[in-house]
Amino acid sequence: MDVSLLIKQRLKELGLEQKDLAAAVQVTESYISQLLARKKAPPAPGRTDIYEKIGAALRLPSGELSNMAEVQRREELRKKISEPPRPLLKECRELVLRKCDPARQSELRRIFEKAPFGELERLVTQKLLDAAQGVAKEELGREEWLRLIAQLSGRSYEQMRVATLEFLDTDVFNISVESCASFLDPMIDSWDIDLRTFGIEVVLNRQLTAGSPKRFEFTEQESRPFAIEPGLEQFLKDASLSGDVTDEEIAFLKALKLRGRQPSPIYYYRELQNLRDPLHFPLVKQPEIRTD
Repeated sequence: MDVSLLIKQRLKELGLEQKDLAAAVQVTESYISQLLARKKAPPAPGRTDIYEKIGAALRLPSGELSNMAEVQRREELRKKISEPPRPLLKECRELVLRKCDPARQSELRRIFEKAPFGELERLVTQKLLDAAQGVAKEELGREEWLRLIAQLSGRSYEQMRVATLEFLDTDVFNISVESCASFLDPMIDSWDIDLRTFGIEVVLNRQLTAGSPKRFEFTEQESRPFAIEPGLEQFLKDASLSGDVTDEEIAFLKALKLRGRQPSPIYYYRELQNLRDPLHFPLVKQPEIRTD
């Protein structure tokens, strides 16, 4: 028995319809229909919350659906493993290059076009995907964030949940133009790569995530900018502006990057004041701990 067959069976046993399940899981009825018709592969359990929600709605033992999906996906992967990778869609490649540091765009375009979907292009695209999926996974359970993204893309909340679940389940070999437009484009502000070490820095859109830039080498680490911005260097040398700036605040200012622009010392001064302004960071009331 596979995932779709088990879901169909439980719907019948409980006297429920697809629309009932869609409402319980907070997705569109179309998504459930395509999943049950096997037009969509079961999503990876580690990237989604769908199995937990479906399992609860259908009163299934915890973990049963996700375990079944893992086995089913492994079998499908075994069938596809011998297929050669398909080239990245032209629209996706253009988006990746457009987000790149302008000083390196021409060089990377030559490399990408010389070896279509070669190792470097796959590496860069995968790391951009990792960064955006990391944000989407963290925010999936936050209704406010999903509604904001839905508003930006002109979709309903349920449609956005479906799109996010599908985006979390995609990989570098199957990424779609829709995923690029709905997630990579708004979430990724810019990226850069050191072609000597293949260290990749990804700067996220600060309006959609509070996360700092990500730097990928052999492992993901907190961002270490390639070079200090001239404006920041002038700001730090000017005691009338930097004053008693702390190491933690300097680290924050170093992480700020504006693609294609060079901020002035005043820019960093204003960012420091914004960081210190308590109105921008309201205190969160901690829950009381009862001892009785």
